[in-house]
Order: sequence, then C-alpha cells, then structure tokens
Amino acid sequence: MQIQSVLVANRGEIALRVMRACRELGIRSVAVYSDADRDALHTAYADDAYHLGPAPARDSYLAIERILDIARRAGVDAVHPGYGFLAEHAGFAQAVHDAGLVFIGPTPEVMRRMGGKVAARREAAAAGVPIVPGTLTPLDDAAAARRVAQQIGFPVAIKAVAGGGGRGFRVVHDDDGFMQALDAAQREAASSFGDAAVYLERYLSDPRHIEIQVLADTHGAVVQLGERECSIQRRHQKLIEEAPSPGIDAALRAAMGTAAVSLARAVGYVGVGTLEFMVQGDAWYFLEMNTRIQVEHPVTELVTGIDLVQAQIRVAQGEPLWFGQEQVVVRGHAIECRINAEDAGDGFRPVFGAVTRYREPAGFGVRLESAIAAGSVVSPHYDSLLAKLVVWAEDRAGAIARARRALHDLVLDGLTTTREFHQLALQHPAFVAGTTTVNFIPQHLAAALASLPRATPAALAPPAPAAEQLELEINGRRVQVAVRRPVSDAAVVARQHRAPPRAGRAAPPQGAVLAALQGVVVALAVAPGQVVAAGALLLVIEAMKMENEVLAPYAGIVEQIVVTVGQIVEPGMALLQLRADPAV
Repeated sequence: MQIQSVLVANRGEIALRVMRACRELGIRSVAVYSDADRDALHTAYADDAYHLGPAPARDSYLAIERILDIARRAGVDAVHPGYGFLAEHAGFAQAVHDAGLVFIGPTPEVMRRMGGKVAARREAAAAGVPIVPGTLTPLDDAAAARRVAQQIGFPVAIKAVAGGGGRGFRVVHDDDGFMQALDAAQREAASSFGDAAVYLERYLSDPRHIEIQVLADTHGAVVQLGERECSIQRRHQKLIEEAPSPGIDAALRAAMGTAAVSLARAVGYVGVGTLEFMVQGDAWYFLEMNTRIQVEHPVTELVTGIDLVQAQIRVAQGEPLWFGQEQVVVRGHAIECRINAEDAGDGFRPVFGAVTRYREPAGFGVRLESAIAAGSVVSPHYDSLLAKLVVWAEDRAGAIARARRALHDLVLDGLTTTREFHQLALQHPAFVAGTTTVNFIPQHLAAALASLPRATPAALAPPAPAAEQLELEINGRRVQVAVRRPVSDAAVVARQHRAPPRAGRAAPPQGAVLAALQGVVVALAVAPGQVVAAGALLLVIEAMKMENEVLAPYAGIVEQIVVTVGQIVEPGMALLQLRADPAV
C-alpha cells in the first residue's frame, strides 16, 4: 500500500526527524502532544496535532488506547513509534495492526522474539552467534536471582528485559549490594517501560561497545550498513557515537556484519534495526537488538548516504530494497555528540529550565538535530537529550576537528549541558587515538569533569516579542489562527513551569539533607531512627527518566523523613533530617 499519512507516536527531535522525512515523501504527518509539549516544535511542525489528554505528562506518550483513538480520528494510515516510549512495545505494535494501521517497524512477533533482551539472547544462541554468559529467561524472584548471580560470578549486570538506553541497568560488584541493585533496576524498568522483568549476565570489565545497523524488507532481503562505535557512555547510556569504529579491524567487522545479517534473516526481521555487540580482546559477543530506529542513526546516514527514516517508511509500505549489499559503501567518517541537559561535573545530574539563547552551528559537513529554540522550556518529565550534533569529514581526524569547531560555534544558554564534556572528550589523547572503551570517562575524564563549575538554577526565558500565530486546541485538536497578542507562548510556558517563589521560605532545619534537583521521589531506603554510614543510600529521586541516588553526607541517625514516595521535590527542599553521630 502507499502510505498517505503517519501519526508519530513520540516527541522531541525524533518526532521532527520523522515528520521531515514524511514531508519529503509527500506524506501527511500527525503529532501527538502532552500538556508539557503544547508549545513544542514537533507539535507546531506537524500537518496536524492532537492533545493526548489529561494523563500525567510523563505517562502521556505511553497511553496506547488514547494514541489509537487519535489515529482513528486523524484518519492516518500508519504509526511511526520513533524511539523510546512505545517503540519496542510488541503490544503497541499489535494494537496498531489490530486497528488496521501500518506499524512502521518490525512485526509484533519479531519484536517479541528480538525486542525482549532475553528472547533475543535465546535467538542469537540458537543461530550460533556468541552471547555474553548469563540467563536466557527473565528473573522475577529476588532470591533466585541472587543465587544465579552467585553462580555467574561477580561482577554481574542486571538488565531490563524490555527497552534499553541504559535504563533498568545496574552493575553489581559483590553479593552485599545485589538486592538493592536488583530493586533499583526493577523499579526503573517498570517506570521506563512498564515492565519490571530483568535478566542477568556477566559484566565485562573493559569492552568496546559496537553496533551493526541492518535494514530488511518484506521480501526477504537483508543488508547491513556498517558499524557504529558507541563506547563513550555515562550511566550505561551513550554520549558519543562514530562510524566507522576506529577500534576494530576488517576481519572483525566482517564477522559481526555477517552475524547481524544472519540473525536478522533467521527471525524474519523487517525494517531498520540495530544489533549490539561487546568486544573485549579477541572475543566478541552479541548483546541485544534494538528493534527500532536508534538515536545515533545519523552517523550511519552520513557515511552511507542512505536515509534510514525514509527507508523505514518505504519498507513498511511494501517496497523491495532498492539496493544490495554490494552497493553499500562507507565513505569518510562521522561523529555524533549528544547535547544533554546534564551537569557533567556533578555526575551528569539532569538539569532543566528555559533556553534563553540558541544558535546552531552550520557549515559543510555539520548536521544539528534538535527540537528546541530560544524560549523552549526543558521539562523534567522527559529524557535529557536536547540536540544531536553530527559531523562528517573525509577521515576521522577531519571529523574530530569539525566536531570541535561545531561545538565551539554552538550557542545554548540558560541551562547547563554536556557541551563542555564533549569539548574535553574530543581533545583527549585516548579519544584521538581511538583506544577508548566503555570506561573512558572514569579512566580519563574524572578529574577534568570534577573541575567544571556546578550547575545553578537557570532563569526562565523572558517574554519574547508578540506572536502573530496563536495555537488553539478545539476538542483536543490543535489548530492555528492568525492573531496579535502582547504575551508570547514561551512566557506562558515559563510561568507554568516556574517554581513557587522562594521568598519567605523557612530555612531548612539543622542537619537537613536537601534536594539538589527537581524530580519525583521514587524510593525511600531508610526509616526514622535508622543508623546510616557516610555514603549510604537514603532515597532515590527520578528526573528526566534517570534515577538519582541521594547519599548520606556523613554518618548519623535518621531523625525524620520529610518526603513521601511519589512526591515532587524542588532544589533546596528538605528531604530528611540526619543527626550526625561520631559513634556510628
């Protein structure tokens, strides 16, 4: 069938990326948006936009029935899930199919076989592809999981069965910390993916993280589009990606590429997908498959010249692949830097506020994908990714130089970002030499990052000039009318997100442990009267889909807990009261 209209069940820069691809193909795009995204760029860019309803902002994009209801009302032919949220939810893909719509991605059956990390490990093992030693079934019993960890041997990795992006992932180095880590991984997995199931595997101490991009049509053709190096990470989430990898040779590249194609063909994969591998020494292991478009897909696009999002759409409407493996040629080198709203000097703590000034770098070989502008309010409800800065050059040295220049040219004021981290990373000798592993940050940048100035609460955006276009919402549908008014959308959003005035707020009691960021309390690890050592876990705050542990600043006794699970807290708010006790 020829797809005429697509609902993009996502937000931010990936929603914009899909919508631009649709526009180039002459396809109508429909956006969905939460309360927090009424003024987002993806909402305004789409040909049509619908409100997702009164659900909490962080849950709006997970509302399957609401999304399908909008799809019916909007009269679309297909749904594109983007990445994150419902992108790897087989139940969502099935619901889209059951509604008579095209799901732009693999079939629900293949998603169940490969989207779940444990199921994918079983498929890989059956296909003869090496896997990291670990479990081949989900673990839901804590005591049994602990026994399995002891059998595998520490360190072990606890991983969410559903989803990815480093969420629901914990590394445990000894038996004493296992139960706490298991609880945290399950809680984060349930929050991020609606599924608390986890599995265990041996944790490799110092590997490279390499992934292979594949593309398959509905007629049985499968090609691989080369590899990406994704080793530079924080919290097991990627920060810098490049293609090709500087750390693998032609023989290993061919072996992993062949394995990726064989496994994709064996499960009947359709669409764009990524197979991830760990490489340590001479050994390489299949890790998992991402049954969706990846955040870092632009680096593959730049070195192959293939538009992966358009390829997804063309394959979904039944087109056979228009090229073969022999036509895939990797030219030059590409690097992607993820610009996140995070304080790299404070453990990559998420930050938020309003963008007061924004100017994108330009020039030959520079691509910037974002969904922000001056006046945009960065919400604590969603991922911290603000923009993807991607560069291409004829060789790696040229790409590094171009990335440094583009980072220098990027202007993004109003809140702390990872821009300074990237500037430090791209000039480090280990990165320049191409010898980095997943431990690059702790091994090489810890001291430099610690010297960065701490983030401070950013001022929200001042009122912008009067707008000529007013976005209205009528019966849940977004429409645009031409008007003149004195107050900008940006100012309205800023007021909606502004914290209550601090004037007159009582000083925190002596011994109070204060929140360093806004977020939601998702777990309490202590009780009143409990004795804790310095550095012990007190509670967990989730912000921007990342869990942030609050640790005891000194040894003492918990006298009072001020907050409750589910409570939203602000920077500077007292969380609990801890009385110092030298005897502890």
